[in-house]
This record gives sequence, structure tokens and C-alpha cells, in this order.
Amino acid sequence: MDMDRNTAFAVLLDIEKSEAFSNLALNRRIAENQPQNQAFVRELVYGVLKYKLLLDYQLDRLVKTGVRKLKKQDLTLLRMGMYQLIFMDSVPEYAAVSETVQMAKKYARGRESFINAVLRSFIRSGRKLQLPDRAQDTVGYLSVAYSAAPWIVRLWMDAYGEQETEALLAASNQTPELCVRVNPLRTTAAQLAEELRGAGFLVKPAPHTAHALLVRGSGLLATEAYRRGCFSVQDEASILVADAVGAQPGETVLDVCAAPGGKSLAMAEQMENRGALLAMDLYEHKLSLIEKHAQSAGITIVQTRCHDSRECLETYIGCADRVLADVPCSGLGVLRRKPEIKYKETSELTELVKIQKQILAAAAAYVKPGGTLVYSTCTINPAENDRQTAAFLAAHEEFHKTEEQQFLPQMGMDGLYYCKMKRAE
Repeated sequence: MDMDRNTAFAVLLDIEKSEAFSNLALNRRIAENQPQNQAFVRELVYGVLKYKLLLDYQLDRLVKTGVRKLKKQDLTLLRMGMYQLIFMDSVPEYAAVSETVQMAKKYARGRESFINAVLRSFIRSGRKLQLPDRAQDTVGYLSVAYSAAPWIVRLWMDAYGEQETEALLAASNQTPELCVRVNPLRTTAAQLAEELRGAGFLVKPAPHTAHALLVRGSGLLATEAYRRGCFSVQDEASILVADAVGAQPGETVLDVCAAPGGKSLAMAEQMENRGALLAMDLYEHKLSLIEKHAQSAGITIVQTRCHDSRECLETYIGCADRVLADVPCSGLGVLRRKPEIKYKETSELTELVKIQKQILAAAAAYVKPGGTLVYSTCTINPAENDRQTAAFLAAHEEFHKTEEQQFLPQMGMDGLYYCKMKRAE
């Protein structure tokens, strides 16, 4: 059996059955199965996830009983076959169908004739995509065309209007460029770029920050430069949030929701490894990863503490020059990296906003007079972003806003928000 498609099927079924995170499920299955063409596996997995609603909309018109009544194995195989037929020009029609049918013989026994018939019916139709009538149902059209839950489309249309929403949806389906943050304790951007080019990578400066490079090529994490801690993989928007904190050498800095640690290490590098940086998180195993990466990067000023940041630690009240609260959020700014988020329900939003409010209030207590507080998320949702900080500022007159930014994926980076606030002297 084709191990590449077999691996993709296993990943997609993991996500469908247990709501596994796509990146974790993909890395685990690739490590187990050792497929020959990892790029093909990743394209197939992320492609099916990115366009799940579009694929299901087509299948709904080909399956008499509709997709909702299909078993997960059947539906996953049909999605894979349809994605190859619609989007993967490098895959011949016969291969898309025959390989899917071969997999059905193992994973959906007795259903191979049905799956073959559905895929061939789509081919006979001229592979023409069906979409809702945009004039009659704008939300439905955009939801299917770009494959995002209708509530996300409505949310963005209310905030940004139809044209900007469509640009957001389109950008959220793009594959992000690989961005690395240069570690100034180990090298410079120019030196790292030269070293990576010498190793066969295509490298160019990141457009929005001098601390980063955009890199193309395979095996980046196997390079000597990575082993020496010369860089970390981090999106440009995330780096810009760390930049906004403005951490200086010798200061005391708190990162109250630190995992996976990229912003903590970025701030420690900006501090030239002088001062004190406390990285807190709810999960102990995530903190051990931060410690591991800090050691690799030559950073010694980062300490970690397992703590629920909704609660204030009296020990640190009024002690920090700068505090970063990069809070848990709906993740609508990173759909291009985690497309499974596009299909979540709205039920958890209310609870998230409550948690964010609690974390922000607790984080504010750590800021010394004249100090800086930065609130950030990786989402594009006013309720979690500007409305959240506006409510905080209205209730905390000792703070005033000095800067506010909403990055959008059509800028070529993840969608992130931050609000920088200063405490009165």
C-alpha cells in the first residue's frame, strides 16, 4: 500500500476521531510510518483540513444520504480522493481514484465500490465545483468557498466588512513561509544567512523585523546552526509582539503564559542575557521544553514556574519592569498553521474571554510604577482583543495605552494582536 497516503489517512482519522492537533498528529505518524514523500503527506493532510467544508459540500451532492451519515473512515477516504482530484494537479485522475479505492479495501471493507462510484461521478461531472449562491447567501458562499465555520465568517464580516473578510479567509488558507528568529547571543542575521545559504537554503530578510529571516529548504532543524542555538523557528508577528515588550538588559520581566516559550527567549535575547525573566505556565512539561531551548540558545536568565496565571502571586506584586500576558485564545489568527480551528464551535469563546480577563488583571498587579504591560493574543476577534483591553483600561485608571496593533495574515504573517500599556509612576 502507498505509505504516503496511508500516513495521511491515519493523521486525518486521528484528528477526526480524537480532535488531535494536526501538527502533533502529523509529526507522530510520520515518525512511526517513515513515508517516502513527507511533503506529499503534509500537503494532503493540510489540504483536506483547509478545505474540509468545500469538500463536504461537493460530496453532499454526490452521496444520496449526505455526508453526515457516512462513517468516519468512508468520509476521510472520500475527502482525500476529492482533494487530490480538485487541487493536486500532479496526481493523475486514475491514481487519485485507484489509490483511494485500494485503501478502502483495508480501511472501509465492503465500501470500495461505493467510494469508487462517488469519485468517478465527480470526474464525469467535469470536476466542476458547486458553491452556494453568493447573492442569496454571502456567509454561506464564503464559508464553503474558503472552508470556514459560518460563525467565523459572520464575526469577521461584522468587524471588517465583506471584502476584508474574503481577504482574511483567502490568506488563512495560504501556506506560511518558514520564519526564523536570529539569536544575537550566538550570531548575527548576516552571518546566519550566509551560513544557511552555504548549506543550500534559500534565505531572505524578513520584511517586518531585523531579528528574523525567511528560509526555504528541507532539513533546517538538522543543521549545525540550529544545533548551536543560532536560531529558533518563530513567526514574524510573534517576534514583533516580543519586540513591543521592549525588554532591556538588567530588567525584571515576567511572561505569565509563556509556553511554548518563543517570546520568552526572544525577550531574554533582547536583554542580552542580563537581568531576570520568569516564564510561567500551567503545564510543567511545557516549562521543561522552555528550559531545554533556553540552554541551547545560551540563555541563563530564564527561570520557570508552574502556575495558573489567573491567580496573582503575592511574591511578585509590583516587582516587574515589564510583563507579557500572551493569553489563551480562539486562535483565529493562526488558521493557516492549525486549520482544524476553523471548524470549532463558539461555545468556548465566552469562557475564554473570562479567562483572559482574569489573567490580564492578575498580570497587571506585577507591574511596578512606570512599568510596561503587554496583552497579546493570536486571534482576530474584537471581543478577545481591543474590547478586552478597553474594558481593562476602563477599570484600571493607573494604566494607559501607548500602542495597539492587529496583524492580519494578508500581511504575510500570523494574525496577532497586542496592546502595550504603561503604569503611572
